[in-house]
Amino acid sequence: MDSPVYTNDIEEVIENDRAHVWHHLTQHKPFETVDPRIIVEGKGLRVWDARGKEFIDALSGGVWTVNVGYGRTRIADAIREQLVKLNYFANSAGSIPGAIFARNLIERMPGMSRVYFQNSGSEANEKAFKIVRQIAHKRYGGKKNRILYRERDYHGTTISALSACGQPQRYEQYGPFTPGFIEVPHCLEYRSQWGPCEDYGVRAAKAIEEIIVREGPDTIGAICLEPVTAGGGVIPPPEGYWETVQDICKTYDILIHIDEVVCGLGRTGTWFGYQQYGIKPDMVTMAKGVASGYAAIACLVTTEEVFEQFKSDPDDPLDYFRDISTFGGCTAGPAAAIENMAIIEEEGLLENTEIMGIYLAEALSELQGRHPAIGDVRGKGLFYGIELVEDRTTRVPVKESLAQAVVADCMEQGVIVGVTNRSLPGFNNTLCLSPALIATRDDLDQIVGAIDSALGRVFE
Repeated sequence: MDSPVYTNDIEEVIENDRAHVWHHLTQHKPFETVDPRIIVEGKGLRVWDARGKEFIDALSGGVWTVNVGYGRTRIADAIREQLVKLNYFANSAGSIPGAIFARNLIERMPGMSRVYFQNSGSEANEKAFKIVRQIAHKRYGGKKNRILYRERDYHGTTISALSACGQPQRYEQYGPFTPGFIEVPHCLEYRSQWGPCEDYGVRAAKAIEEIIVREGPDTIGAICLEPVTAGGGVIPPPEGYWETVQDICKTYDILIHIDEVVCGLGRTGTWFGYQQYGIKPDMVTMAKGVASGYAAIACLVTTEEVFEQFKSDPDDPLDYFRDISTFGGCTAGPAAAIENMAIIEEEGLLENTEIMGIYLAEALSELQGRHPAIGDVRGKGLFYGIELVEDRTTRVPVKESLAQAVVADCMEQGVIVGVTNRSLPGFNNTLCLSPALIATRDDLDQIVGAIDSALGRVFE
């Protein structure tokens, strides 16, 4: 059998990719006439493709993942050292890096106490859904099993995660779905469902209560929300929203599940996005930035109160959480996550994210003043959305093709930016920025400058 080797023949690599690799979120028909893009190297905020073209990556790996940037030998060395010692054992037993990282994580999440390891954000959210269902049977005769999710939020690609998906183009053609999931309204004031209104955040939260009352509070077990909606348009919560949501959940005995898959590990300037808003969750899920993409790892973190419900009767064969994640037993993930967290702390990347986030907001506001196509700028930390419109008065979204043209123009300039992608019919019009937490003013100037030039060519 041939040994696996990397070839120096880049044309062969490209042809192998074209012939055999099925890319994510990609229509492959164009590859019959153009080459697929192969990324071969990364350092800091920059990556290089197979043709040697350099890009500044304003998306942290394309999907909000590489929080500490590329080329971190410290993380790679820690992974290698751990793999040589012990690469894997099922998480029915513990591991040294798993125990250390769990402690480190909990120290930064006051009020939380238990960490359950998996390998993806979708899986982590599935575990949380299963916990809600099992608690419903253990405490409420099976009735309090339904889960609220929010329009525009996204929680993963599995069938049950898509059952809690607020982005219609993500789940279209993949039904039938898991029953028991109920959608509540989004909280994007720029697209207010109730027209101009005072205290929009409170109004959006009260809309959740209206649905709880309509469906029956005794049937609702949890609400699953992103602290800042990500792929649905980068939507930070309006003032008063989270305080009211928390009060509502307390009133109706509903668990709060926060999906931190995108916002976790510093993206907004705090360890977790929910910590920006005074939220006291019952469950928190995370993935992407946990190890900055250096190894696959995801976590479900719960309070001790949630955990205690799964150990009350050792004689009951159904009492504990009867779940396993095969690759939740990999040791590379927590080994990488320990170093990732240490880098964030030692290099002051939370503080940098906060400072650079303010700088980015000011730069984008100035850009908005010069480009009528920018209807709204919104975000938190190094996580921003730029909504493009045909007219600022009517707020009619630009056609998706025009938003994509801006992204393509930036790519030609050597800057990778994102856009809401096949998510919301008629509203795939928001550019997305999430550069690594190491971003400098010069990096942000280059990113904003590319968008500036692209907008000028596409719209003016």
